[in-house]
Amino acid sequence: MTGTDEIPAAVPATYGEYAVNHENPRFTDWLRARSEPSWTEATDHRFTRELRADELDDAVFRRYLVQDYAFLETLVGAFGHAVGDAPTMGAKSRLTDFLGTLTDEESDYFERSFDALGVDESAHDSPDLTPTTAAFRDLLLRATGRGGYAETLAVLVPAEWVYLAWATAADSDGDRPDRFYLAEWVDLHAVPAFEEFVGWLRAELDREGAAASERRQERLADLFRRTVELEVAFFDAAYVGTGEEDDGGSAATTDGGDRSW
Repeated sequence: MTGTDEIPAAVPATYGEYAVNHENPRFTDWLRARSEPSWTEATDHRFTRELRADELDDAVFRRYLVQDYAFLETLVGAFGHAVGDAPTMGAKSRLTDFLGTLTDEESDYFERSFDALGVDESAHDSPDLTPTTAAFRDLLLRATGRGGYAETLAVLVPAEWVYLAWATAADSDGDRPDRFYLAEWVDLHAVPAFEEFVGWLRAELDREGAAASERRQERLADLFRRTVELEVAFFDAAYVGTGEEDDGGSAATTDGGDRSW
């Protein structure tokens, strides 16, 4: 699969074309448009709708949370890599602050939620990874290992932006689950501090992407789109084993993908 195979017809194939036709163009807006229809499938997924409405089955959330916890270590590593590559001390400081959130606030949330959901330590510390989780981890490792700051941002931005989008969706007004592990998962991604951080991350990628060569911009778009596809597949995977897999969402593939970069 090449970077141009799945571009929606209305989205320019290059950022240069997009910028010419848009007032105040943002590189991340182009990336988001290029990732459709997966972006909409991820931000309006059945999983997120049921979570906000307090209708999500505990077994589904338990399966999701165990895999997300397994993914967290790789995500922390990716942010650590970004700290090393960040071009300024201000950027390094901002990323380091968010690392503290991931390793403190979210870690505490996971521990309390596992207790409430009856997940023992061995089950969440050494789980069998789903193909989606393994593919997601591989994508982050390859982006950080083979690329630079821009490539790392191209996977971190959608990974965080998708969560901000579904947690703050207009139709979520007034929705707050009664179960604390659902409510706090929404809260973690709907607070002003997280929104501000995602906005800052986007601005970093806007700057880096706009200055990149056209070939590198294509690589960044490929990484961004693949991340969004895997977000969809990650939500889908939570329903596997429930007999409702076909209703979970997109049929996004979970292999590593053919990536020449």
